Amino acid sequence: MDKLKAKLIELFQSGEITLAIGYKQGTRGPRPFFCRSASDVEQMIFSNDYQPNLAVYLTKKEVVKDEKVAIVCTISALRSIAYLARENQIGQSQYKIIHLSPNDELMIFRSPWDIDPYIEEIPSTPSEDDRRVIEMLDAMTSEERWAWWAAQFSKCIKCYACRAACPMCYCTRCIVDNNRPQWIDPWASPLSNMEWQINRVMHLAGRCVGCGACGAACPEGIPVHLLNRKILDNIEENFGITAGLAPREGAVLNTFKPDDKENFIK
Repeated sequence: MDKLKAKLIELFQSGEITLAIGYKQGTRGPRPFFCRSASDVEQMIFSNDYQPNLAVYLTKKEVVKDEKVAIVCTISALRSIAYLARENQIGQSQYKIIHLSPNDELMIFRSPWDIDPYIEEIPSTPSEDDRRVIEMLDAMTSEERWAWWAAQFSKCIKCYACRAACPMCYCTRCIVDNNRPQWIDPWASPLSNMEWQINRVMHLAGRCVGCGACGAACPEGIPVHLLNRKILDNIEENFGITAGLAPREGAVLNTFKPDDKENFIK
């Protein structure tokens, strides 16, 4: 951590950055920290387990416009930045991407493309608690799983915190904001809640990095990230695309190959 702070202080003092996005201690744990001076760097804290995923701010013009930005990345944030670059949402050398590895090595990536060799060596795996729930769901019949998710989504209050927390939900106008036509009812109800969650998870199919920020952000405690996680596993099994790695040829649902498997169609 001392290496990280020293580097950020150096970057501020040299004028190479005007904003460092990282974490500081909040009243309920780590929270995003928008550090604007060398004197404030001492407040910064870091762990690769921290939420939220800070890569979400890189597509927010109101945050990064006209700033020289350094972002302190968890492994999940690195994965997200690699995806955002592949989808042309951020430039190749637009930001200073800084990471403190689990063995305390300070790493600075010159561009999002330099991230790939590092994250390819780190598997994207769910936590033990999440894995137990996934195994429980796998043991259910399809009817039982539907009933379980329907009960979970019935708690949704349509706050869209899951959307706000996700770096890959960067559309300036989401389908739920569109009322001409009204695709999904804006109020909370069993049917529209299910429609919203299914639409969102399908838009993220093959693009989700498995960071869990959506589930962590949900005020109702709905494990929405587990639905994304299960689809990641299915995509890896059926299409050979490793979870958490940005595919070089596009996401699963916006590309087509004649030899694609169709055994998932039931």
